Amino acid sequence: QVQLVESGGGLVQAGGSLRLSCAASGRTVSYYAMGWFRQAPGKEREFVAAIRRIEGSTYADSVKGRFTISRPNIQNTVYLQMNTLRTEDTAVYYCAASVSGPGLRMSEYNYWGQGTQVTVSA
Repeated sequence: QVQLVESGGGLVQAGGSLRLSCAASGRTVSYYAMGWFRQAPGKEREFVAAIRRIEGSTYADSVKGRFTISRPNIQNTVYLQMNTLRTEDTAVYYCAASVSGPGLRMSEYNYWGQGTQVTVSA
């Protein structure tokens, strides 16, 4: 059984930074992609960023230039550095892992974490 555990969420003022972490444990699998999605109140879950074995990093337009996804040494750990946070970034952030990719859609991910709340105040 695979578990993804996120950490690092919290409350921050607009313009501030947070770093989210996600560690996968359990069955040892080399994931093709690991990514982050988010869901704001009353909205659908949306893609934020992914880091993929061949294609590298991909970002949603709304976070490009502000967020950085990293995955040291292609281990089953992924980070999301979030800078210049905006109130519209407020959401529950979910980590996900994809065994076979390509890793841009929710349906392509096999495992999900329980989410971590990020709240950005004005």
